[in-house]
Amino acid sequence: MPTAVLVDYIDQHRDRFGVEPLCAVLKDAGVQIAPSTYYAAKKRPPSARAVRDAELVVDIKTAHKANLGVYGARKIHAELNREGVTVARCTVERLMRAEGLRGIPREKTRKTTVGGGAETERPEDKVKRKFVATAPNQLWVADLTYVRTHAGWTYVAFVLDVSSQMIVGWQVSTSLRTDLALDALDMGLWARQRVGQDVTGLIHHSDRGVQYRAIRYTERLAEAEAVASVGSRGDSYDCETVDQRHG
Repeated sequence: MPTAVLVDYIDQHRDRFGVEPLCAVLKDAGVQIAPSTYYAAKKRPPSARAVRDAELVVDIKTAHKANLGVYGARKIHAELNREGVTVARCTVERLMRAEGLRGIPREKTRKTTVGGGAETERPEDKVKRKFVATAPNQLWVADLTYVRTHAGWTYVAFVLDVSSQMIVGWQVSTSLRTDLALDALDMGLWARQRVGQDVTGLIHHSDRGVQYRAIRYTERLAEAEAVASVGSRGDSYDCETVDQRHG
């Protein structure tokens, strides 16, 4: 067992039992740590990693609180890097786990107005995570997210043009309904068609959400002569990139 773990254990109980008796009990249990080892460890200055971890915990707690306790390790990692705090995602995960911090997961199984029978077959992935476009209306990505407000949870649907990184359509609702995503798509199509831009052949990429596979949604894409594309499970776009650009 690592010495640091034994030292922490003794620290937790030394006021009640004393260091020497605790070391004796641990020895009887087959765990060797001498009182001199304990005291030496207490006098030893903290390691560079321990100092760095302590600093990061403060940053992580600040970011977690600033985002109403919603963000998990992935978004906290993106937030810290945006603020100039260079840290590995695995480190954020480790420290959040140690501090008992976690985000609020998306409810992938939440019931919607569309039943299982109302979905179309899943289109193939025409993007394969190569989110590159050389001109507007070549590739749009769509996603749903949620925002915690004082009035409760609000769902947001958006459609983003990869070429310009511009959100061309969006909608907000208190329910996760098909019309939420469809309204965002309609806004984008209307905005582009209003100024005479051709969206024929546009690739529309999303995740496997039922909102995007609903018959009405796929029919609307077909009417606009857009091509549907669906990525891997829960992965419509590099969400950290979207967060960095659009907060």
